[in-house]
Amino acid sequence: MTTPHHTTEGSPTAPPLLLGPSLGTSTALWDAVAPELSTTHHVIRFDLPGHGHSPASLIKDGATIADLAALVLHLADELGLDRFAYAGVSISGAIGLHLAAHHPERIERLAVLCSSARFGDPQQWLDRAALVRREGLDALAAGAPDRWFTPAYSSERLVDDHRTADPRAYASCCDALASYDLRAHLPVITAPTLLVAGREDPATPPAHLRELADGITGSTLTEIPNASHLAVAESPGPVLAALRGHFTGPAGLGMAVRREVLGTAHVNRAQQRQTELTARFQDFITRYAWGEIWTDETLSRREHSMITLTALVAGGHLDELALHVRAARRNGLTPREIAAVVQQCAVYVGVPAANAAFGVVQGVLEDS
Repeated sequence: MTTPHHTTEGSPTAPPLLLGPSLGTSTALWDAVAPELSTTHHVIRFDLPGHGHSPASLIKDGATIADLAALVLHLADELGLDRFAYAGVSISGAIGLHLAAHHPERIERLAVLCSSARFGDPQQWLDRAALVRREGLDALAAGAPDRWFTPAYSSERLVDDHRTADPRAYASCCDALASYDLRAHLPVITAPTLLVAGREDPATPPAHLRELADGITGSTLTEIPNASHLAVAESPGPVLAALRGHFTGPAGLGMAVRREVLGTAHVNRAQQRQTELTARFQDFITRYAWGEIWTDETLSRREHSMITLTALVAGGHLDELALHVRAARRNGLTPREIAAVVQQCAVYVGVPAANAAFGVVQGVLEDS
């Protein structure tokens, strides 16, 4: 069996997280969220059959959600993933629910975005499948923005994905949605589950996600204001916050602390420079340094900064010292307090080290 097209981001040693797109889109749906999730996870994005770069031959007429779920399991098997976290939008959310209900041993944690246990009257999906087989996707793609986004937002990239999808494969996905009804199986889902609804979503309104929340024991529901069906593209910030809290716990908090202390611009640059070679290191410092050490409330942020400045002076790490002088100012240290830290280092570390450090501190403070 051929695997769906997929991309990977983040350290291969980090916990695996599979991300599935909505009907008519591609891996691009996750562009604004996946890079952030890859700081704590090995992120694998996949395309549905006939979408993006996945071959249309992966799906046949009359397909079911179970068939699509089997493709995801085959991909996981090929990647050597026995258990994995999973997040899916719309039809991919249905795939995730099916996996959690029928293959619970494979799903570590689950997030279901703008999806449902049943996507309305099956006949509407059969009618859409027939229309697409007869006329192609142009007319349907033209109306996609109204179904996907609020009037304040649009994405030509995602609409182009819809327009260029394979019509036969798209229609077969519609067949799968027509036959899908997981309502009776919701109580058997045991994976920790996050449900995300766009409050302005006409395709899967918040009531659909509330039904899932009522049926899945212990699940959590988050509603995103001013967002429609593709909330992950339209409101990536709130969606990312919800996903990070659900999937990463302390590591997600670590990324938030890292941004607060070092500044968003610096962290963004670090992530843009991330390569396969450095991804594991970035994951390590986010989880350990920022997710465990800097979040330890035994010390205040100010005290963490003072200790860090002392250690950097002692080690002669002047580039890092400049970075953490700026961080110390964000954490509330005054220039006089920073100078006092370096002054004490002169006694216990050495005058030459303190002299070099004062040069760095003065340069940073003059520039700020």
